[in-house]
Amino acid sequence: MDRRTFLTTAGAGGAALVLGSAPAASAAPAVSETSLLRTWFRSTYRSIEAMTTDFGLVTDKVDVSGSGAPVPSVQTSPTNIGCGLWSTAAAGGLGVIARETMEHRLAKTVAAVEKLERAHGFWFNWYDAHNGSVLTAWPENGSTVRPFLSTVDNAWLVTGLLIAADASPALRPRIAKLLAGADWSYYYTPYDPADPVAGPGQLRGGFWPDKPGKGEPTGHHYGALNTEPRMASYLGIADGSLPTEHYWHMFRTLLPGMGQEQEPEGSYKTIDGVRVWQGHYTYRGRKLVPTWGGSMFEALMVPLFVPEPEWSSRSWGVTHTRYVRSQIEHGMQEANYGYWGFSPANIPEGGYREYGVDAIGMQEDGYNSLGVVTPHASFLALPYARTEALRNLKALDADFGAYDDTYGFRDSVNVTTGRVSDFVLALDQGMIAAALAQQLRPGLGQRPFRTGGFASRVRPLLAKERFSI
Repeated sequence: MDRRTFLTTAGAGGAALVLGSAPAASAAPAVSETSLLRTWFRSTYRSIEAMTTDFGLVTDKVDVSGSGAPVPSVQTSPTNIGCGLWSTAAAGGLGVIARETMEHRLAKTVAAVEKLERAHGFWFNWYDAHNGSVLTAWPENGSTVRPFLSTVDNAWLVTGLLIAADASPALRPRIAKLLAGADWSYYYTPYDPADPVAGPGQLRGGFWPDKPGKGEPTGHHYGALNTEPRMASYLGIADGSLPTEHYWHMFRTLLPGMGQEQEPEGSYKTIDGVRVWQGHYTYRGRKLVPTWGGSMFEALMVPLFVPEPEWSSRSWGVTHTRYVRSQIEHGMQEANYGYWGFSPANIPEGGYREYGVDAIGMQEDGYNSLGVVTPHASFLALPYARTEALRNLKALDADFGAYDDTYGFRDSVNVTTGRVSDFVLALDQGMIAAALAQQLRPGLGQRPFRTGGFASRVRPLLAKERFSI
């Protein structure tokens, strides 16, 4: 996503050829739970406020370990900016901040985004959050940063902008102008039946635009369907810049006989004229569609916004529910940690890495849990296993002090050593804010993704989906 390590590892991992049903919308939580969820939202949003610079952009992360004011990072990314936008829209929609405050903050961020340098209609992967300049040296160690146009990071900024436009109608003309040049076909390699390796009908991980023409592409495409880059696919299909057949060219699993975590079961189906391998994995007797690395946000960040479980209750709804159950059983029974929820996060001792359940990811050397639990994973699980998610979050607070009323949950906990991260990250706090908003006011963050091209193009695709699970 928007971390340097994750872009390198998961981006390469997303290469294609070398990837009981959930409720339609979460039922309203009980009154006692509502109070707790609102308290958690308020503290989470305070961390977003603490990460927002005078320029109007949310920084990548903030160190909250000291006794003084929190120390924000220099850098930000399109994903971080998107997280700030949808968190502020949620805060306004929930009445945590006044409407006029929400509109002012959204307008300030949009004004900052309008000033950011772009290429080919898209935003670079790293900016100085304090003045908007493109970063060419990493602030923490001075290493060279080659400006890059990331498919998935741009998808999350566009998501945030669409939510901001929905929340503040006065911003719609400005946001429409910003998005007019964001043509997702820039990242798309059309399908070539004569050479599906070179022409897979999928999206590139991104481009370095410092070369002629479109720039230098990544060596991989995002081939795995059940990973977070599918948000870019949905956005492009919805606005008509990508053909609908693109959805069917992504992999539910890699094909039989290819190197992957598990030899898949399944069968070929022809859908909309495309021959689709409808494969699945089996984990602890449970059939599901794997992600690339086995992490929580690969599977469950997208349905914060696109109502996959509702539009595809017998496919997406089922696999999301089973994916959560698999994460729970890995932490509580297989690894016997006593806690669960594994997803890319801050290393409690410092740095960043991918965490997950290796057996439910396609990558042969996928993400491992390593005893590191991240709270955002439990928040993503709320629609599918609310009781267990709330219990897990309360335990992380009670047993490790992972939560404080000022800035919410710390980013991660090593439950084998007791070490709690010193940081909160915009990406993970943004997921928490969106998940809480969905619980407290179902559909709040989903409104822009239920109309227009999402209703006319994306929803019919999901209705046709028939996972072999």
